Amino acid sequence: MLAFLSRWGITAAALAVAAQLIDGIRFEGVRDGAAEIQDKFIPLMLVALISCAITAFVKPILTLLSIPFILVTLGLFLLVLNALLLRLTAWLADGVDLGFHVDGFWPAVGGAIIISVTTWILDAFVGVEDE
Repeated sequence: MLAFLSRWGITAAALAVAAQLIDGIRFEGVRDGAAEIQDKFIPLMLVALISCAITAFVKPILTLLSIPFILVTLGLFLLVLNALLLRLTAWLADGVDLGFHVDGFWPAVGGAIIISVTTWILDAFVGVEDE
């Protein structure tokens, strides 16, 4: 349970960093123009939960199906896969009106890189192992 909670918090932090650094990724919160942290914290945690669920259930299947592309591109197709999963997260979050938007493929690629690096760094600091 601790591993899940730490993964959820790390994903939320990585999504927040990506939304701050990439112009095409924005997190508006539930209300238009919401500036208070309490207006964005719960929706951010819900978007992180959606992202964790997609990473846990959809990503392994797509990774397995795309092994030939991953081998031919020497692993660079994983960036494309992560970008598509970020777009899927934004699409699902938009479906439940959480205010998380990714405006195109290239912002999704940049966001996927930032999320991967941020997650890697925070995992190194937190150090919770999966059971």
